[in-house]
Amino acid sequence: MPEDRYRVLFVASHPVQYASPMFRRVAQHPKLDIQVAYCSLQGAEAATDPEFGVEVKWDLPLLDRYPWLHVPNKSSRPGLGRFFGLVNPGLWRLIGSGDFDAVVVYTGYAYLSFWITLAAAKFYGSALLFGTDAHGLAPRDGKKWKIALKRLVWPRLFRLADVVIVPSRLSFAMMRDLGIPEGRLTLTPYVVDNDWWTQQAQSVDRRAVRVGWGVPEQAIVLLFCAKLQPWKRPLDLLHAFAKANVVDTHLVYAGDGALKSEAETLASSLGVRERVHFIGFANQSQLPAVYSASDLLVLPSDYEPFGVVVNEAMLCGCAVVVSDRVGAGYDLVESDRNGYVFPCGNVDALTEVLCRVLSDRGKLAELRKAARLRMETWSPRENIEALVGAVRASAIWKRRNCRPEAPDLQPRLRA
Repeated sequence: MPEDRYRVLFVASHPVQYASPMFRRVAQHPKLDIQVAYCSLQGAEAATDPEFGVEVKWDLPLLDRYPWLHVPNKSSRPGLGRFFGLVNPGLWRLIGSGDFDAVVVYTGYAYLSFWITLAAAKFYGSALLFGTDAHGLAPRDGKKWKIALKRLVWPRLFRLADVVIVPSRLSFAMMRDLGIPEGRLTLTPYVVDNDWWTQQAQSVDRRAVRVGWGVPEQAIVLLFCAKLQPWKRPLDLLHAFAKANVVDTHLVYAGDGALKSEAETLASSLGVRERVHFIGFANQSQLPAVYSASDLLVLPSDYEPFGVVVNEAMLCGCAVVVSDRVGAGYDLVESDRNGYVFPCGNVDALTEVLCRVLSDRGKLAELRKAARLRMETWSPRENIEALVGAVRASAIWKRRNCRPEAPDLQPRLRA
């Protein structure tokens, strides 16, 4: 293989609707020869998602137009969310026989297969790239002892990587604060397939979608698109919507989960049930219509490492309002230009934002237009540019048996 072309193995826990389009693009890159190894085929095969509460199989192709293989999972209790749920010893042989310049790990360190991959890459001399989408040490369950443990362990863990890849500026800053040298960090922006979302949005019959929801064509539609789980704080939005009480506005919940019944009951008790619509789980092919028929996405989460629904909504012309715990808010949301950020859990602040946006249709139209424009410079182009640069730098270091602390790995994110 020519010196300026690199053989790369991507190790992923399972097929993901956001990652597959990126693998297709990376597979076409002239500098890379890739192989994707899946530790599980969950997502490509139907399985019950305990947080959605329904059987989920993504309805877009996840395994076409890029080279992939399934490494057998030898776990006695296979499944995601458990350390021993992914046990893929075949990764050792794959890495040993593949002559890979670099191994990029997307499993997360909370699986045994991550550690098999790490050990094999070190043993066989492949450059190792991995990271996290977290932008803080606080865990979703709020247990404080985990913060102390992460503060102790994470600097040591991420120094095992030749390059630490992070998806947002907040993640980059967190790693730097943990003592990881900037020269070992690269920002690979958390993106979706911008072209697909834009094309799909253009073909949506906005009026027809709203008729299906029972929403008037001229109404302003707020959208909550996420699992109805406590950490997403869907009830905060419902309280704020009722308090704002702006005429000719409707609220749509796209998603399922543990809080659905409580949200329906609360909507009735707040006197807004006729203007609140629960449309249930929306699969990937349905989402462009959901976003395009809405005007304003609201994501009040208290735990949201990034929030890729923000990308999707903005590409479909939605303005966005997010809490200050949503990572995307710091990269994609420009206050008073394409949306707003409010303090998580502060229903009064959220109510104030909603009143400001919903009472001025002209301003809302400007926010929606600016949202589309912002996504022109947060796209697969920037992601792949950064990834290829990181792979190239780490592979060269390995070939030279050195690892400088300050290479120029940062992508040129266009303003």
